[in-house]
Amino acid sequence: MRFSQQEKMEIIRLVENSELGIKRTLVNLGINKSTFYNWYARYHEHGYDGLAPKKPSHRHYWNRIPDREREKVVELALERPELSSRELAWSITDNEGWYISESSVYRILKDRGLIGLPTHDVIKAADEFKDKTGSINELWQTDFTYFKVIGWGWYYLSTVMDDYSRYIISWELCKNMKSDDVERCIDEALRKTHLKKQERPKLLSDNGSCYISTELANYLNRAGIHHVRGRVRHPQTQGKIERYHRSMKNVIKLDNYFSPEELEKSLSEFIEYYNNERYHESLDNLTPSDVFFGRDFQILNQRKEIKYRTIKQRRINYLNRKLKISQENKKEIA
Repeated sequence: MRFSQQEKMEIIRLVENSELGIKRTLVNLGINKSTFYNWYARYHEHGYDGLAPKKPSHRHYWNRIPDREREKVVELALERPELSSRELAWSITDNEGWYISESSVYRILKDRGLIGLPTHDVIKAADEFKDKTGSINELWQTDFTYFKVIGWGWYYLSTVMDDYSRYIISWELCKNMKSDDVERCIDEALRKTHLKKQERPKLLSDNGSCYISTELANYLNRAGIHHVRGRVRHPQTQGKIERYHRSMKNVIKLDNYFSPEELEKSLSEFIEYYNNERYHESLDNLTPSDVFFGRDFQILNQRKEIKYRTIKQRRINYLNRKLKISQENKKEIA
C-alpha cells in the first residue's frame, strides 16, 4: 500500500505520541519497522518535503533500446502474430538490419499485453537419433501422416525430410500408403538433390507395412540407399519428422477441406513457410533452407556483425546524450 505525504506525517506523529511504544504501535498500524524508520530519517533530514514520493529516476543506460525500435517491435509483432518472441527477434536482425535479443522482445511485448499463455509441445521420447548426423544428405527421414477431405475420405501425406537440416525435400499427397507411394516421394527427392549413387543417404522410417515390404527393399537396393528402421514402440529416432507433423497439423487442421486440391494448396503454403521462413531454435535460429543450401555460416557471421554494429551505435548514442546533458548543465551554471 502506498501512503501519501500527509499520511506519512500523521503516522510519524501518531508513533511519536503513542504510549504503546514504537514496535507495538507499528504492528497495530500494519507498518513495517524498516519502512517507518526510512520515512523518519527522511523527515529529520529534509522535513515535511522529505516525505514526498520519490521522483522517478531519469538515468540512462548505454544499452537501452531506443523508443523507435521498441515501437517497431510492437508494429512487427502485430503484423506477424504467428511469430514467437524468439522468431520475431531473429526476423528483425535478418530483415531490419539491427539487433535485439529474444528476452528484450519478450519484455516489450509482455509490457504491451501481446504475450499470451505459453503453449507446451510435449513429447515423451527423445526427438533425435542417437547417432547424430553431421551434414546434409547423410540421413533422410520419411513417414506418412493422414488428413480427412470432406466427401473424399482419407488422404495420406508422404514426406522425405533431411535429418541434419530438417528441410522438406519432397512430399506427395497420396490416396494410399503403399510402397510405390514411398518410392515416388524418394524418386522426387533424388531428382531434386542430384545425388550420385555413391552419395546416396541412409533412409530412416518406422515399421509400417509399406516400409517393411519386399518391393520397397528391392527398390532401395537398386537405388543404393541403406534402409534404417526405428525400434518398435520407441519412436525417438523419428522425432524430427513427427514434430514437424505436429507443427504442420496445428496449422493445416484449422480449416476444413472439400477437395484434395484445397488440401494440397494449404500443404504447399505451409511447407514453403516451414522450409524458408520458420526459424528453428535447434538450427541456431536459422531456417531449414538456410542450412540445407549452405547459407548458415554466412548468415551467422552477418548476425554477429549486425549485433556488434547495433551495440556500438547504442553506446555512441549514450555517450552523445551524456555529453549533451553535461554541456547543458554547464550553460545553466554559467
